[in-house]
Amino acid sequence: MVKEAKQVPHNLDAVAVRAWCRLALDALGRAREEIDSINVYPVADGDTGTNLYLTVESASQAVDAAFTGHDPALPSLAETVRAMAHGALIGARGNSGTILSQLLRGMAQILGGPDGGEAGETREADHPDGADGHILELALRRAAESAYEAVAHPVEGTVLTVATAAAEAAGAAGSTDCGTVARAAYDGACAALDKTPGQLAVLGRAGVVDAGGRGLVAVLGALVRALSGETVSRKGADSGHARVEAAECDEAAECDEPSADTGGPAFEVIYLLEADDSAVARLRTRLDRLGDSLVVVGGDGLWNVHVHVDDAGAAVEAGVEAGRPHRIRITHFGAGDAHTTAQPPQERTQRAIVAVVPGEGLAGLYAEAGATTVPTRVGEPPASGELVDAIRRAHAREVVLLPNDAELRHTAAAAAAQARTEGVRVALIPTRSAVQGIAALAVHAPDRRFDEDVVAMTSAAGATRYGELAVAERQSWTMAGICQAGDVLGLIDGDVAVIGAEVAPTATSVLDRMLSAGGEMVTLVLGESVPDAVAERLEKHVRDTYLAVDTVVYRGGRQSALMLIGVE
Repeated sequence: MVKEAKQVPHNLDAVAVRAWCRLALDALGRAREEIDSINVYPVADGDTGTNLYLTVESASQAVDAAFTGHDPALPSLAETVRAMAHGALIGARGNSGTILSQLLRGMAQILGGPDGGEAGETREADHPDGADGHILELALRRAAESAYEAVAHPVEGTVLTVATAAAEAAGAAGSTDCGTVARAAYDGACAALDKTPGQLAVLGRAGVVDAGGRGLVAVLGALVRALSGETVSRKGADSGHARVEAAECDEAAECDEPSADTGGPAFEVIYLLEADDSAVARLRTRLDRLGDSLVVVGGDGLWNVHVHVDDAGAAVEAGVEAGRPHRIRITHFGAGDAHTTAQPPQERTQRAIVAVVPGEGLAGLYAEAGATTVPTRVGEPPASGELVDAIRRAHAREVVLLPNDAELRHTAAAAAAQARTEGVRVALIPTRSAVQGIAALAVHAPDRRFDEDVVAMTSAAGATRYGELAVAERQSWTMAGICQAGDVLGLIDGDVAVIGAEVAPTATSVLDRMLSAGGEMVTLVLGESVPDAVAERLEKHVRDTYLAVDTVVYRGGRQSALMLIGVE
């Protein structure tokens, strides 16, 4: 089978939206720490990058669910963008995430079919193959307009300015090609972002660009890649901390910013609200009197409310009077999560391990070692929220997080950042396989100093090569050649190294390759369908061929890989 050339969508369709979500999530994962580090407005709480990541993560999961619900058919563009906007709305975090959710909702109003857009506009329903560049430009314009409408007191030099510049540049492109329009929007956003320190005094004093705007640039860069395959990068922002020369606030700019340097409201209050439009209008007025940084986004009976206040109880009470608030989150700036219960808090343990595990058997093994586990489901990797919940369940002052999957690195990093805002000291060890996690657990010593324990566990994990056996689902190219559906694939450190017909011979070949570089311990984790005889055969092979190499065997149970192999 000849490897097919990459198909680049000419229009914005459901597949392109899904790719956009995944690429945006990856881009924000890579830029998260940088964006957090330049977060000085409206509050210098260092979480803008994390909040944007969590918001896009929720949007991406909603889009994936839309595809799963239509399998084997594809959802329409309208269904996909509505899922994206809804996911962002219910998962929006912080000021920046809330505004981004409204930007996506504004786009969905144009791309989402005949119910969206202004009278006389061409809509996605008229383009069954997807939206063209003209429709994308209209969507970006509506996104910027709706974001301004959602913010009680818009301030220039923020993500709002960057979104408007992106829309204007998209319109100036005058193209029906989506890739061209997206690139123009990205370039316009980059130019606007560079000007933000001269528009907002607090940015100029800190010598940084706007963090929310920087996040939007990352999201638009992902859109360019999804539509054209082109990878874009912005000088300065994509290397280092995007710091710029300090500049005084432009006299023409609106700089009535909340004081990020001299205090301000003590609490951030966020909640989802079920209420009608008239009640929300009254709520906006009341919350505007209570505090600042007010953003209310949503519609059709479901809203996301964000505000900074001194009286958190009054902000929640206002939501109760307007409708039914839920998912209430109250954060005390500088003091972690201020959402308390009537009961005195339970004393935390000193240290805990939180680990992602692919199977019931491994979950039991990790639990016996004292770890709090997060089980994976086939095709459904855990979200950062699940990891945060597990960290909370561990109820420890110090947590070592083992993701046990290379694809979870950004998710785990976002969860760790969120847990740190709640006062937990978290160390993320970048384990790529559960067998590396087992090696880390084997040297874990809770009586050691935290840093020393983390160094020892990281060293043990890094010294463990990992392999895996899987069954090919379809004919495809691999590093080891062309495989057919049903072939047994032997992977080493994530790459296909062996293609075989049976489990035992393939596993033997993988072991020989891994042990050729030396080793003292082999760990085998067998999936539910692998018989004990295979393990016995592999143990004998290691014993007969490699002197002084021990073998230990575990049962992974359901949902585990066909076989995991570790060599220490």
